[in-house]
Amino acid sequence: MKTVQDVLAYCKENNARMIDFKMIDLNGRWRHLSIPVERFNEDTMKYGIGFDGSSYGFAPVESSDMVFIPNIETANMDPFMEIPTVTMMGDVCIIDQPNNRPFDQYPRNVAKAAIDYMKSEGIADEMLIAPEFEFYIFDHAAFECKSNRVGYSIDTDESAEWNSGIDDEQNLAYRTPKQGGYHLDLPQDITYNLRSRMCMLMQDWGIDVKYQHHEVGGPGQVEIEVELADMLAMADNTMITKYIIKNAAIEDGRTATLLPKPIAGEAGSGMHVHMLLKKDGKPLFYDKDGYSLLSQTAIYFIGGLLKHARSICAFSNPSTNSYKRLIPGFEAPVTIGYATANRSSVVRIPAYAKDPEHKRFELRNGDATANPYYMYAAILMAGIDGIKNKIDPEKNGWGPYDFNLFDLSEEEQKKIESLPTTLEEALDALKEDHDYLTAGGVFPEKLLEIWDDMKRKEAREINNTPHPAEFVKYYDL
Repeated sequence: MKTVQDVLAYCKENNARMIDFKMIDLNGRWRHLSIPVERFNEDTMKYGIGFDGSSYGFAPVESSDMVFIPNIETANMDPFMEIPTVTMMGDVCIIDQPNNRPFDQYPRNVAKAAIDYMKSEGIADEMLIAPEFEFYIFDHAAFECKSNRVGYSIDTDESAEWNSGIDDEQNLAYRTPKQGGYHLDLPQDITYNLRSRMCMLMQDWGIDVKYQHHEVGGPGQVEIEVELADMLAMADNTMITKYIIKNAAIEDGRTATLLPKPIAGEAGSGMHVHMLLKKDGKPLFYDKDGYSLLSQTAIYFIGGLLKHARSICAFSNPSTNSYKRLIPGFEAPVTIGYATANRSSVVRIPAYAKDPEHKRFELRNGDATANPYYMYAAILMAGIDGIKNKIDPEKNGWGPYDFNLFDLSEEEQKKIESLPTTLEEALDALKEDHDYLTAGGVFPEKLLEIWDDMKRKEAREINNTPHPAEFVKYYDL
């Protein structure tokens, strides 16, 4: 769809009565407002829809009044609204005279600025992205954080180790082993049909699904992986996918979470990001004579990712819970390095990707608490810095580590630079290392300041809250 008339015809064809506009706040949550189809016209596209931007968490500007400009190309029927509704994403502008101007802190605008910078520097024409969505599906999730009561309770009908011995009600056995759920089949895999519906909804929305399966985590951990797509489109698709996952689960009488570490002792949920660059339609990451079939451009891109890995974490792992996942023993990376087919490395080069069109690598530390627009933009900017400054990861001592890093002794592991272990460490790294992000004005300084303030406040709130485990450990001392 390209025009207002295209949208109106689409609405008529699908009996849509409402148009819903999705906007992203600073943290990466969708917010929305809706209008009747009859209100959608050329003025909507020209002047936008006004709203109070101060409620979205962004840094104050001279005026909090902003306008949302819909992007017609993102229009699609929303599968969850009771009233037939067309959903659109779009961009945010600051009201100005004579013309409105793009709001440079808005996530979608930052992602577009990173792509424009890549093109202006002559690096590439396209940045292609493919995330892996790992998440848990539960049948019950209760939590509270009050002054006199703090805790959570989760459960799943998938026979987890904590309820597999129940004998006062029907128990159909077929238990899911602890840390043994990878590619588990029916009857243990009880969420297959739900995941398949999620995949069909994603396909209907224009997202190409690669595959779906049960993941390592015993009680309800699953994964949906998608095919490569343009970075901005994939950031949009990331928001759509999370929306589908959560709403489809609710419709099925379940609840889904992309929280990085919802269960102690089980695998955490990451959002690994596969990537490659193209220029003039040709892939830039393949070289038949290079290490693991990678070109020098790809190696330099990896060098940029590894040089800035700690500061990237401020955007790729922006929650306190993120660092409960980044621990040894659960296939989550903790040390900064690259290698082929090595899941303990921050950057992994899939050994099966041998075709020039698909030669790529993945950044494995990220998770879905990230705002995808900021995360993908930060990844691209780090890669650009690596290419421009010819940052060689091998010469900098970041590998290749073609062995399991977790097999190293503690003494040997200490010699290798590691990822941050807390959100505060990641934010400290961002303060020290962010020039690559502000290059070309892609990440405004104001945005970095407000991000730092918001995330440190979140960390303080959580660190200042007594933890149930502290009562277990120390109550009787």
